[in-house]
Amino acid sequence: MAVPFVLASQSPARLTTLRSAGVDPLVIVSHVDEDAVLAEARATHMAAGWGELPFDDAVLALARAKAQQVASAHDTGAVVLGCDSMLELDGEILGKPGDAVTAARRWRDMRGRVGVLHTGHWLVDDRESGSAATVGATASTTVRFADLADAEIDAYVATGEPLHVAGAFTVDSLGGPYVESIDGDYHAVVGVSLPLLRHLLAACGLAFHELWRDDVSAA
Repeated sequence: MAVPFVLASQSPARLTTLRSAGVDPLVIVSHVDEDAVLAEARATHMAAGWGELPFDDAVLALARAKAQQVASAHDTGAVVLGCDSMLELDGEILGKPGDAVTAARRWRDMRGRVGVLHTGHWLVDDRESGSAATVGATASTTVRFADLADAEIDAYVATGEPLHVAGAFTVDSLGGPYVESIDGDYHAVVGVSLPLLRHLLAACGLAFHELWRDDVSAA
């Protein structure tokens, strides 16, 4: 039997990526106050004399909070994965735009330019006889955006897709034609880095194939 695995995220792209890799997680959406988590992480970082919280640490703090909240609020008996993604552009971090006006403005700023998509991953081994490990890391990938015409931006925003995804774009769906190239892990841009997940699982004493659903491992 596959090792019990929980995805603490409502992202369809993350779920699809994991399922395509042979993993069929139970989805339990976390309920954390992201602004409060970031405020605490920034305050802790400043108090330690480390200056401003780096963007790759910010997404890691959110991923950790999501995984730990689900593990503590539910008797999962599973390995729990939390994730969070943000786009860095011009020294600023861009999450989900939330509305069409913001999404269109973002794309007018992003077109023809390069950003860095940071995706934080955090694992909590909540199995009764597991390692009790809690580990995480961030995958950062350079993204080159196409130089879109205003009509292309308006058409894309009108689909509604960019309103609810980090950085106002996808690479695996309607936004794919508008991403010229990426340097780094494609899956991290989609939402979950499979190679990074493999390394984090190893820190919990697990191999990736131990998460495969039965029809994969029996093939």
